[in-house]
Amino acid sequence: MKIDFIKNIFFPILFSFLTFFTSCTKEKTETSVKQDLLIDLEKLENKIVLFKKLAENEKDSKKIQDYFKETRVLYKKTEWAVEYFVPETARFINGPALDELEVEENKFLPPNGFQVIEEFVFPEYEIKNKTDLVREIAIMRANIAQVKQHLDAISIEEKHIIDAARFEVYRILALGITGFDSPIAQESINEVAPALVSIENLVLKTCKNNSKESIDLKAEFKNTISNSISYCSKNNVFNTFDRATFIKNYLNVISKIIFDLQKQNNIANVNKNSAINPNAATLFEKNAFSVNAFIPSAEYAYSEDKVALGNQLFYDTTISKDQKRSCATCHIPEKAFTDGRKTNLSLDGFDLPRNTPTLTYAGLQNALFWDLRQIDLEKQSVDVVQNEQEMHGSFSQIIPLINKDKKYKALFEKAFPKKNKIEEWQLQNAIASYIRSLNDFDSRFDLYMRGESNLSDEEKLGFNLFAGKAKCATCHFIPLFNGTVPPNYSKTEQEVIGTPKNKTAKEISPDLGKYNQFKMDQLKNAFKTPSIRNAAKTAPYMHNGVFTTLEEVVDFYNKGGGKGLGYEVDNQTLPFDELKLNKKEEAALVAFMKTLTDKKYR
Repeated sequence: MKIDFIKNIFFPILFSFLTFFTSCTKEKTETSVKQDLLIDLEKLENKIVLFKKLAENEKDSKKIQDYFKETRVLYKKTEWAVEYFVPETARFINGPALDELEVEENKFLPPNGFQVIEEFVFPEYEIKNKTDLVREIAIMRANIAQVKQHLDAISIEEKHIIDAARFEVYRILALGITGFDSPIAQESINEVAPALVSIENLVLKTCKNNSKESIDLKAEFKNTISNSISYCSKNNVFNTFDRATFIKNYLNVISKIIFDLQKQNNIANVNKNSAINPNAATLFEKNAFSVNAFIPSAEYAYSEDKVALGNQLFYDTTISKDQKRSCATCHIPEKAFTDGRKTNLSLDGFDLPRNTPTLTYAGLQNALFWDLRQIDLEKQSVDVVQNEQEMHGSFSQIIPLINKDKKYKALFEKAFPKKNKIEEWQLQNAIASYIRSLNDFDSRFDLYMRGESNLSDEEKLGFNLFAGKAKCATCHFIPLFNGTVPPNYSKTEQEVIGTPKNKTAKEISPDLGKYNQFKMDQLKNAFKTPSIRNAAKTAPYMHNGVFTTLEEVVDFYNKGGGKGLGYEVDNQTLPFDELKLNKKEEAALVAFMKTLTDKKYR
């Protein structure tokens, strides 16, 4: 009888109570975080209203600048949610002051938000910009109101809170401290504190496990946040801020603690196809990135068996028309999968117009080729194989060989076990999978960030310049160092930098780049921002191979690109002011870039 009572009455009641208690705890967490967020958004909106009134009546530059800074700080407290839950609107609140191009519709949307306003009020506010300033502030208020309405309507679960907190740490690391979103005012270091305070509140309110290990982690977390804020406060000069130390000793530690607290509290990962592996503690782990975020669809998923087949196909000349050229003919492994030439050679022996880019880390991009004309590696492989000047072949002509060759057939059957018939898309996928395997993440820089190696003082200076004064990291984003925009990595950017026709020319290259596909003036001479990982092994540089050394590349950027050199580049996206790097700083930049060489190429 007693057993029946426990089994049939007590346990069900206990289970119901625990279920109710757990759901109440989760609901309480969500309500608390969401209420705080909506309150912060309300404060931000009110601040923007006052900012608009100030702009309508005030002429004093410093007062307007100070109010702008205060408004930005309030935004930074909400950035974790705005960027995570409403990224489309976030682009027009704190995105680059560049037109948002919708190339398929052949139209563009003018930029709005903080960075546009920043250009009106820094370095000095001029009263002639009053009308434009007031208009931009009004647009920003409307966007914030839209965000507030959206966030008020959605449910925010614990897993989303933790995921958003981790992404905000990555955003601070890859965009915040580099000056990406404060390019003129350079207030990036001062804006770290409000973002970190928000992260602290989010994590501590969400992680309620009170085991000794969890309590110790929370104490370490609070202490690290406090020390991080103190470090920024004491070292808040943008050009001299030690980003190498801050990332390694502070932001990476914060990332690891959030990761450990998530596990301690049994908070699930968000089920999404993210470029960042949720099971990596920091952005610098060897497994931090997932190539499956860049595939066309699920059947193209990466596997080692596909890599093995792709490796065989990569070196097979049967794919080309004359059966003399393979992928490896132009992408030589010893040269970090480039060819060492200024530009590639056609099948007829003539110089092609563009340089052969490295295939290392090519799988972590949303667009391929210098002109970004293909969106994934599968389409890229078809483009090259069928190109009359490059291979002039087809995947269909190698299928009979695979069917006859026992070794080849076995590789195919392992790569595609449920497919009896060999199809061209599978061969494209295999080669693409092989290219996706060329991400080693074992350079000296990677090892340094993982605490497994050291960098010299010159190399650290080079990184700090790269991510600060030299502004390199605002286009070559840490840690991929390509143009795929963190932390969502859903877009790969192009830039117009005014690359010269040759070293002695006083004009830019006549190659119009992406403009050849989409006839938009903003895209004239626009080219993909490539990865500079393994750059020490991939000379010459630029789409036309015009520069033979990294020193020449640094000198070009130091002078402000094509426009800085006096060329006509009305649409240049690269800042054209001189960077004013001295010779020691230029040498340090080159020294840093050499630390990005993977082990197998050293």
